[in-house]
Amino acid sequence: MSTPTIFCFGVAILLGIAGGLLTDVGSWYHGLRKPRLNPPDWLFGPAWTIILGLAAWSATIAWSAATDEGERQLVVLLFGANALFHLLWSPLFFKFKRPDWALVEVAFLWLSLVALVVGLAPISTTASLLILPYLAWVTFATWLNWQIVRLNPRTA
Repeated sequence: MSTPTIFCFGVAILLGIAGGLLTDVGSWYHGLRKPRLNPPDWLFGPAWTIILGLAAWSATIAWSAATDEGERQLVVLLFGANALFHLLWSPLFFKFKRPDWALVEVAFLWLSLVALVVGLAPISTTASLLILPYLAWVTFATWLNWQIVRLNPRTA
């Protein structure tokens, strides 16, 4: 296994672990009103595992397909920005109990995914396509976040 592959999957594993540690599905979360389409709690772990695995695979393919240092830097920049925005959402929503702030932040996560799809396409169509499930899930998660904000207005 190549060093880039180990690195990409290592980052994906760390993001998954961090996301799990920053997600407290306790009484506060269970007390929120949620839309009818809110998935069961058990689904989020497997969904993120698959999505982050596909993202790691995408990063590995894009790194290998990059033809020069400029393209490799673009791959690192795009995935680095995405990792940052990925990490920020859970603490805003769960630790700070601010779905409204998380809703603002998720727009940046969504845009980082669009940037990945568009930015990777000239380097590797396959790498770009592997990001689409992540983009679809975050699009759905954005709708869920918006519904939770709408159904649970802040009084303070």
